[in-house]
Amino acid sequence: MPAPTQLMANAIRVLSMDAVERANSGHPGMPMGMADVATVLWTKFLKYEAARPDWADRDRFVLSAGHGSMLLYSLLHLTGFKAVTAQSLRDFRQLGSNTPGHPEYGHTPGVETTTGPLGQGLATAVGMAMAERKLAARFGADLVDHRTWVIAGDGCLMEGISHEAISLAGRLKLSRLTVLWDDNDITIDGHVGLSDATDQIARFKAAGWATKRIDGHDEGQIRRALAWAVRQDRPSLIACKTVIGKGAPNMGGTHDVHGKALGGDEIAATRKALGWSHDPFVVPDEALKPWRSAGRRGAKARKAWEARLAASPHRAEFLRAMAGDLPHGAFERLDAFIAKAAAEKPAAATRQHSGAVLEQIFGDIPELVGGSADLTGSNNTFVKNTQVFDAPDYAGRYVNYGVREFGMSAAMNGMALHGGIIPYGGTFLVFSDYARPAIRLSALMGVRSIFVGTHDSIGLGEDGPTHQPVEHLASLRAMPNLYVFRPADAVETAECWKLALDARTTPSVLALSRQKTAGVRDTAGENLSARGAYQLAAASKPAQVTIFASGTEMPVALAARDLLEADGVGTRVVSVPCFELFEAQPADYQAALIGETEVRVAVEAGVRQGWDRFIGSDGAFVGMTGFGASAPDKALYAHFGITPEGVAAAAKAKL
Repeated sequence: MPAPTQLMANAIRVLSMDAVERANSGHPGMPMGMADVATVLWTKFLKYEAARPDWADRDRFVLSAGHGSMLLYSLLHLTGFKAVTAQSLRDFRQLGSNTPGHPEYGHTPGVETTTGPLGQGLATAVGMAMAERKLAARFGADLVDHRTWVIAGDGCLMEGISHEAISLAGRLKLSRLTVLWDDNDITIDGHVGLSDATDQIARFKAAGWATKRIDGHDEGQIRRALAWAVRQDRPSLIACKTVIGKGAPNMGGTHDVHGKALGGDEIAATRKALGWSHDPFVVPDEALKPWRSAGRRGAKARKAWEARLAASPHRAEFLRAMAGDLPHGAFERLDAFIAKAAAEKPAAATRQHSGAVLEQIFGDIPELVGGSADLTGSNNTFVKNTQVFDAPDYAGRYVNYGVREFGMSAAMNGMALHGGIIPYGGTFLVFSDYARPAIRLSALMGVRSIFVGTHDSIGLGEDGPTHQPVEHLASLRAMPNLYVFRPADAVETAECWKLALDARTTPSVLALSRQKTAGVRDTAGENLSARGAYQLAAASKPAQVTIFASGTEMPVALAARDLLEADGVGTRVVSVPCFELFEAQPADYQAALIGETEVRVAVEAGVRQGWDRFIGSDGAFVGMTGFGASAPDKALYAHFGITPEGVAAAAKAKL
């Protein structure tokens, strides 16, 4: 009979191959190859308790190679996570199960982040490690003292985001982060050498990581390497040389075992090779009992932590922050700012209004941690006198992310997932293309990440079409569970920030202008932006035209209204700061706001896509039909016809 630890690892191998076989779909190779490493980690080093998957001071385990999800599901089942039953494993990849093809946050207890898009798990884990250090600085090691562990594959390390993630982690000296690389030399197409010859050890060393190579099937080497990792003063990489599909006598070590069921004959041969005589999904007591014991191993540490929490003067504030609740009175100063802005209608770029909003709220919401992808002065994301987040004390609240839009956004997701942090980060809106996969995962997971996208249109001017987003608003608005805010002035900007901060299960994008724009709102009190769209200016007589607009095109719409009204055409103007919140309004409100008989015109310095929701297919749209150009903003608006005269002419053509 195999040694106890080997028997426990074989339980992972057999459960993984049986679940994939039953589903006739999945990836058995990685779970079988990394079973030995995972067994040592989960039985000797990982701090967790299966009965308390939400324990705040638990270690975070991230399966970046999310296609190998059966490794994680096997671990959760074997250690005693109640939700992951044997039936859950039988239902792998089936509709309604809690064992989907790739791990999904919020769907399965014990899954810390949604993974599958390779490299993102690693980058998200960097954010988790950052959050741990930040919260330890705020609340002390008695309450926050844990590690982040990642299993990553060759594909994760090929993806470009891995460079952004490891270089940021190395610069920040995130010593509580360890990556276990499944170094098996196999990709879907064949040997890694077909497409990559990178010396990963040298790459990680160059980024400031401690590195070590081991035999990923040697229990002693694994144990010693993990013990080594926890002693390092910087992030650590352990290259675990493994055989993909370890245990499968014919398919092991080949690319055939990566992503398909082994088949009946190979499964029978694997059972024989492993000395495993049990039926599918049956784990004998000699393997199950030590696994269940491992799942209870953290109870003592958890109880000791709870005692420290109960005695801590930080208890109430810690629990509030981890629950995601905003402090009492978080918006008091901001509400005063809104009232003043409504009275004075200041003219400025909305990125400047956003910076002013942050000045009002940053001191009252200590969970806010900001940053920028090397565009701090342009994004207006830095609040004066804020300490920068950095080694050795990590007490700061502003992150210099460098030119790493994707890595920044994934790290923000990691902070939000960890809890106790509300992250925001800035870049130019056009570079949301670089960040989009992380924005998408934030929406899929339902986490409160706030993405600040400045220079939101052709209005950025001279930098030209490479930097002028025209399709990006439409593209982002197409994403489910994402609030895309495009505020018009100081009042709307403040209202949209409040909405983003209140949205616990929906991330937000704030699209903000580079160029100065006039104030348009003169009312405070009710947060009108919460409706998604609202009437800003009524017609002086029965309305014949309704003009819809967002952001910096609101003054254009209001000036067009004046032209039309001067010609005797009753015209009203509707501000549309957020499509998604408008869709959440009652049907009668939507119908009344859109109107029935008026000519409808929309104006936005982007493409038309999405605006037919308001104007219909026969409505008029004044905006962009192609890319921009390099010129001052006023010249560009005139060149592309986004002017009051152009809007008025479009309306008259429809009358």
